[in-house]
This record gives sequence, C-alpha cells and structure tokens, in this order.
Amino acid sequence: MRLQGKRAFVTAAGQGIGRAIAEAYVREGAAVTATDLDGTLLKGLEAETFALDVTNKAALQAAIHAASPDILVNCAGFVHAGTLLEASDEDFDFAMTLNVRSQFHAMQAAVPGMVRRGGGAIVNIASVASSIIAAPGRCVYGTSKAAIIGLTKSVAVDYVTHGVRVNCICPGTVESPSLQNRLHATGDYEAARAAFVARQPMGRIGQPEEIAHLAVYLGSDESSFTTGQAHVIDGGWAAA
Repeated sequence: MRLQGKRAFVTAAGQGIGRAIAEAYVREGAAVTATDLDGTLLKGLEAETFALDVTNKAALQAAIHAASPDILVNCAGFVHAGTLLEASDEDFDFAMTLNVRSQFHAMQAAVPGMVRRGGGAIVNIASVASSIIAAPGRCVYGTSKAAIIGLTKSVAVDYVTHGVRVNCICPGTVESPSLQNRLHATGDYEAARAAFVARQPMGRIGQPEEIAHLAVYLGSDESSFTTGQAHVIDGGWAAA
C-alpha cells in the first residue's frame, strides 16, 4: 500500500475526480478525511466524512488543523462558462474565491504542520484549460486555473527545503456529474459531447480514476523528487 501510515485530507470528495481520489487513497492505505459541500454525496466512503464549505475560511482551516494531514488534496472548484464580455464581476469573484482562495487558505492551514513533521505533499487540482492551453468560452475559469498553477509553484519553491512538496494536476475533459450538467445545459447533449470528445486526440473523455492514479503518485513517497510541477493529463489535447 503506497500511502500506508499517511493521513490525507480531500475536498470535493463527493463525486467525480475528488471521489475517485478519496477512494484510491483509501485503497492505498491512507487514513482519509473526505469533505464535500453536500455531505450526502460522501456516503459509502471508508473515511471520516463531513460537509464542508471550503469558501468558509474558518471552517476549512479548523478542519485541516484537526485532521493534521500528511497529504492535502484541493479538489473543490466550479467551471464558469462564457467569454470575457459575457463574464460578470460576480462570476470572477466566485471563481477566485472557490477555485483559488480556498486552496490558498487550505495550504495556509496545512503547511505549518507539515513543516513541523518534516514534510508533506499537497496536490492541487488545476486544469489544462489555464495558462497551458485556452478553451473557448472559459475566460474566468481559465484565469482561475492559471492562478492555481502560479500558486502551486510559489508555495513549492518557498517550502522545498522543508520537505513539503506541492504539485498540481491539470486534467483535460473528464467524465463527471459536473460535465454531464454542462453538456445538458447546452440544449444539445449529443452534439456537445461529440465536440468535447473531438478535441481530445485520444478520441475519448478521461475517467476520474485516471486522474486518481496520478494523485496517488503525487501524494506518495514515489514522487519524493517532484515538486512545483503542473502535471498535464489530458489525452493529448495540449500537445496537439
């Protein structure tokens, strides 16, 4: 078991990528604390579970202090649709609060304990749709995910000599309830899904478990020489 003896804290663990990561961490022997805004989605996880709004700084940091994790996985986020001229200040503020500030606050809570214990691993979920590649109609979302990459690198370089490793994962299009909702919202589900598949050179949408495999590696000692990196896992989209 690659994570035996480690404590992990995972946000947005109720479904999609977060759920797959929490389940993979449990299988690999970690003692997992799994949270989600909707606590009912956490049923069935062999972990300590509770509802948590990651935009509530005090609640988030108190939960992390109590869990004292060796591994922190920041997975909570929201995909905003729209171009620059279609985006509002409210959209921008919410994206930065949920997608970026929650990770900032979570790391602020986790890093001191990791430093005291001589190390730890942080895995932030960004996106290939960021500073790596642009996606149409994802202005606010891409901006927030690019910020996560910058935040990841900054924290990594500041704490590299303390044994704290910080990496982010940049997925392409991945099967999830969030994706399903966005496809249905277009009004033409089949056409929208075909368009998403077409932009992936592998000709398919990724699976949450594929992202979880990478998250296990980054949380484990197998990646002990890896920090400050944006790991792209997108079916070849950014390479095309």
